[in-house]
Amino acid sequence: MKLMTNFIPIFPLSVVIYPDETLNLHVFEPRYKQLISECVDQKKTFGIPSLINNELKKYGTLIEVTGIEKQYENGEMDVCTKGIRIFKVLEVIHDVPQKLYSGAIVNYPHNHGQGNPELMRIILNGIRELHKLMEVSKEFKKSDADLVSYDVAHTTGLSLEEEYEMLCLMHERQRQEYLKRHLKKVLPMMVEIDRLKKRIKLNGHFQTPGSIQPG
Repeated sequence: MKLMTNFIPIFPLSVVIYPDETLNLHVFEPRYKQLISECVDQKKTFGIPSLINNELKKYGTLIEVTGIEKQYENGEMDVCTKGIRIFKVLEVIHDVPQKLYSGAIVNYPHNHGQGNPELMRIILNGIRELHKLMEVSKEFKKSDADLVSYDVAHTTGLSLEEEYEMLCLMHERQRQEYLKRHLKKVLPMMVEIDRLKKRIKLNGHFQTPGSIQPG
């Protein structure tokens, strides 16, 4: 099956955005003020390819502008956006006629969304155990049955590079396995850190006050 190919304006950022994820942007550079204004006026989408270690990566996420929260007198904007789908950059167009911003020729790899409910349950249990050890609280906007890997990836402690690796996986089952392996690796480390924290609070003594009897 031939993949759809088209040109999109791009807004490279040192982030990884997943489909259905919301992102608030403060837009201040002239090229991106032009890009966002055109997308709003013409109801167009744009792309955020991930920029990691000053390298523009091949994969990114198509973005729609869902609203402008605030416009400043100097033209800067606070913009609400949402991820739509994954794209792959085929060619970067640095000089777009009559535009300040760059663009890219992209296609849209087929993204298989069917995952394993039991695997997702294991992942969610691991995430909640991780959050408990870290003493953080995170509520998801969907019920457990409706959650997919994209909804929870940012809450698992992945590095930016790891988040990008997951972005490149085009099957939900692969993404679930990726998160499962990550949690299996990081949870024992967090358990050990929690144990050390408790030892430090005891100042190295395992006995409670008064439990040591004089000889």
